[in-house]
Amino acid sequence: MIIFYSIYGVNIQTQALHRAMEENEQPTGGPYFVGKKDELIEAKRSFRTLEDRDIVIIHHQGVFYALDSYCYHAGGLLQNGDIEELNGRLCIICPKHKYKITLAEGESLYKANDPQEPQPVPRWYSKGMKQRTHTVTEINGEVFVKLSKDQGWLESDFFQGEKGKLERAKVEASEQKEKEKKKEKKKLESNK
Repeated sequence: MIIFYSIYGVNIQTQALHRAMEENEQPTGGPYFVGKKDELIEAKRSFRTLEDRDIVIIHHQGVFYALDSYCYHAGGLLQNGDIEELNGRLCIICPKHKYKITLAEGESLYKANDPQEPQPVPRWYSKGMKQRTHTVTEINGEVFVKLSKDQGWLESDFFQGEKGKLERAKVEASEQKEKEKKKEKKKLESNK
């Protein structure tokens, strides 16, 4: 629970957060100032690194969300994913393999038929919490993110660690090499 104290219209909590950031005395986990509300709304999606954790801040339908920026499945950049409503829940779709992750909880969803039903109908099912989400708070036009550590280890944590970062770097280098090969091949074909 956040308690706000105001004296003569000045928010003490905001002042304390700014003072802690200036003095580099930020407590582990935050909350961290991530930007002005208007700027984040205009950007719609913003990338930040807090405590060596890469997160994406998303503003969608009047609400801010923050989650680990790499998909739990294979490290795809979620900031490039589409947002869709699935079964009444807002989800970001990983652009790499189309995994669906709820923005609010980090739950992975999939669509399947229940073979036990006489006439199977496709429905949305949960794989459970896979993607770490973080708490976003707006105070006087400033947006803060508090990093979540509540749920123990989640699959998206892998891509925040050293092994995951190395794996992402290898995949990105391989993908870049593949793009360059395709570009060169197109260039050669157009010169024929």
